[in-house]
Amino acid sequence: MRILLLEDASDVADAIIASFARRGDAMDHATTVAEAKDSIAVQDYDVAILDIGLPDGEGTEVLKALRAGHKATQVLMLTARTKIDERVSALDSGADDYLIKPFDLRELEARVRALARRNSAERAGIIEFGDIVFDPAGCTVRIGGQDVSLTRREFSLLEVLLANRGRVVPKAKIFERMFAFNDEPAGMNAVEIYVGRLRRKLEDSHVAIRTLRGLGYQIVAEG
Repeated sequence: MRILLLEDASDVADAIIASFARRGDAMDHATTVAEAKDSIAVQDYDVAILDIGLPDGEGTEVLKALRAGHKATQVLMLTARTKIDERVSALDSGADDYLIKPFDLRELEARVRALARRNSAERAGIIEFGDIVFDPAGCTVRIGGQDVSLTRREFSLLEVLLANRGRVVPKAKIFERMFAFNDEPAGMNAVEIYVGRLRRKLEDSHVAIRTLRGLGYQIVAEG
């Protein structure tokens, strides 16, 4: 999942980034409205987490820019403001959800996962495909009833493929869902490396990853 975080409080941002990084999500962090607008101009996001009060304006400006650009990005607003009118205003401007500071990171993660599912056919949290049981909330994968250990990048890759099962996923789309702007430099060949690693861990399953040269990758159930 590719996420945009607009938050100028470094302690809050660091905690959020670390939390989502543990499960393999790619998160781009902006500290100003201008930086966030620059990000949405060049990158599509599954979910945007936008603080309302920023040094150079309000997160609702980014929200309005997303909606004006007809982006499918789900938006969760963060606010320290408790007035009902301000929260209603954010929702009326196109926000999909909001969370009042201070908040529990587990609740933020759950709300973001719920928002991300709105853009997919998967309404339930757990995905079952072939003999794989994929739980994004618990960050677990079971094959034939046995737990399988995946790195966060492998987990992220499997999530992208399962979310698009039955369809061919272009390498570029996989890349942008696995790596954020500030990640260590990585080329497209990084996708091939992680596909190879994930294939080895799926060898004993009834699921395979097909390579369609020039098109991308597709996860299929076999047997």
